[in-house]
Amino acid sequence: MTERVAYTAQRVFDGDAIHENAAVLVTDRAIAGLVSVSEIPDAFPVEDLGRGLLSPGLVDLQVNGGGGVMLGDARSLDDLAAICAAHVPLGTTAMTPTLITDTPETTRRIVALGIEAAAKGVPAFKGLHLEGPHLSANRKGAHDAGLIRPITEEDLTLYLEAAGQLPSLMITIAPETVTPDQIARLGNGGVHVSLGHTGAGYEACQLAVDAGAACVTHLFNAMSPLQHREPGLVGAALDLGNLSAGLIADGIHVDPVAVRVAMKSKRGPGRIFLVTDAMSQTGTDVSSFTLGGRKIFRKNGMLCLADGTLAGADIDLPASMRFLCESVGVDRHTALKMATSYPADVIGLPVGRLRPDRAADMVLFGADFTVERVWLGGKPANSP
Repeated sequence: MTERVAYTAQRVFDGDAIHENAAVLVTDRAIAGLVSVSEIPDAFPVEDLGRGLLSPGLVDLQVNGGGGVMLGDARSLDDLAAICAAHVPLGTTAMTPTLITDTPETTRRIVALGIEAAAKGVPAFKGLHLEGPHLSANRKGAHDAGLIRPITEEDLTLYLEAAGQLPSLMITIAPETVTPDQIARLGNGGVHVSLGHTGAGYEACQLAVDAGAACVTHLFNAMSPLQHREPGLVGAALDLGNLSAGLIADGIHVDPVAVRVAMKSKRGPGRIFLVTDAMSQTGTDVSSFTLGGRKIFRKNGMLCLADGTLAGADIDLPASMRFLCESVGVDRHTALKMATSYPADVIGLPVGRLRPDRAADMVLFGADFTVERVWLGGKPANSP
């Protein structure tokens, strides 16, 4: 039997625009249309969501862990599913779990788990992000310098085969460790190449972009800064139109003034989008955890190694949007796009927008982006 429902809300954000007093039509767990309240077909029972804002589910392209599990420690499909499940109640219905620099053996294991997750339809799983190991040791951040290494032919074969079996595959590389030819091979094979953890100058970054790199990992962090004689990767990210850039908007990784300057400076069509860089603590109340045998401390909204090095972030996407609006001055409309359609466009998947025939992945926001309800494929998820 066909299931139909029309969800009405004071405001509906479809991924591109905000509509007043609109209705989202859902048929058998998929979006059937977006209409004004006065145009709801008789066949659709109405569920009034009140004065909130109904939005596409949020999209996060940098999720290192959740629910007490780091992706690198995942041994089973249940572990990978637990990471995804920890983020759904926070409004994130599409994510690419992220493996930070690790051994070749661990990388192969996680790629195999990701392929299995895609085949079995793990909720909210939309591919993988491999953040390393082909980075610059001089810009390692919290990554283990002993595991950073050049890319090999065996690596390229693994990545290219995985790209054909995953919904999406993003790989963060440093231009000084991966050649333009290798970047071109990855890009031509369907891999989304992102630049990060690098000391490369503007010219090297431009060569990487010309070869096919289209993204920057956590803008401003673990990269060559913008200087007046050498713009570096920050300068490239803001100047080169084809580059999109992830941003950790917690007020700790990037000062609000720097975010404001970046937002004003960024050339399109590439966009600045939000990422959480979340670790295993998401969805738990732990005060510390381990990362590659090293202890990570959680305090005052920060995650740090013992020496004070930032190690991921302790924030979710709704809080990131709230920070953008309250501390940076970004309008609500733009903040929503930075957490939905902008990252969706980076990986080219049909998420982040309320459009016909797409899965009804939605989130209802109250005031200040508080999450009130979440739907995955039209079915209620574990909302707060």
